[in-house]
Amino acid sequence: MLVSTAKLLSERRSEIPGRVLFMFQPGEEGHHGAKFMLDEGLLNVSKLKDGTESPIKAAYALHIVSSIPAGMVGTRGGPVMASSDVLSITITGKGGHASEPFRTLDPIPVACEIVQSLQMMITRKIETFDPAVVTITKLIAGTTTNVIPETAKIEGTIRAVSEKTRKKVHDSIRRVAEGIAAAHEMQAAVEIRTGYPVTVNDKPSVDFALDVAESLLGEGKAVHLPSPAMGAEDFSYVLNQIPGAMVFLGGTPQGVNPATAAPNHSNRVMFDETAMAHGIALYSSLALRTLGVTLN
Repeated sequence: MLVSTAKLLSERRSEIPGRVLFMFQPGEEGHHGAKFMLDEGLLNVSKLKDGTESPIKAAYALHIVSSIPAGMVGTRGGPVMASSDVLSITITGKGGHASEPFRTLDPIPVACEIVQSLQMMITRKIETFDPAVVTITKLIAGTTTNVIPETAKIEGTIRAVSEKTRKKVHDSIRRVAEGIAAAHEMQAAVEIRTGYPVTVNDKPSVDFALDVAESLLGEGKAVHLPSPAMGAEDFSYVLNQIPGAMVFLGGTPQGVNPATAAPNHSNRVMFDETAMAHGIALYSSLALRTLGVTLN
């Protein structure tokens, strides 16, 4: 969609009273591509030919989703997508024969206790309207059936929609894991690898984007979403520096219920490709309207 938008606007460059920067970011899925582009000077655009400054006024990104019908878009002001961090906890005990657990310090039950307690920590310690998610997706321990291992390892993901809650969850994970391990005479080494920050939309930019979208798609086709998505996006780095918005572009085919449609990362997901035309039109209109071009 962005390539087609670049081609469309480039063909009319002489009619556009300003400049448009197209950001083709690599490494969006976990590799901080946007951050590297910013560090390399993405926003340090050159002056115009007459020597005047040409600062970037706004930034917009579209992300197609299967949870919104094709022909619609949705977004919200404030937090729109979560932060994303990787959690790793290694519990160290003392291995031995499985027939004599009293001679060992078995890390596996302790790992299980930590997993359960992390879920309780989320429900009891984290504010309902400033939520977080801790999901353990991997538990690694042992090599055979008759040996208690020396260590057990827990891995998973942490999501939050505010930096305050993000920090609180990080601190709570360390306290829970280390405390439970110590209660069983073991050690827990907690590693949290910081990932993408919370994606925070600028409210005026959201209102502007939805107004532009409704003028293209029709009344009622551009909606304010009630809550953030707990997925993460490295466009968050851009929005930390300039105002703008991440907008979700509906791609669910006609006749498919968005509530039960296969999610984006599923091997069964299907998109209505006419949504791409909507995306090209919206990208182009956002650029032109931002530069003051009146569209009929």
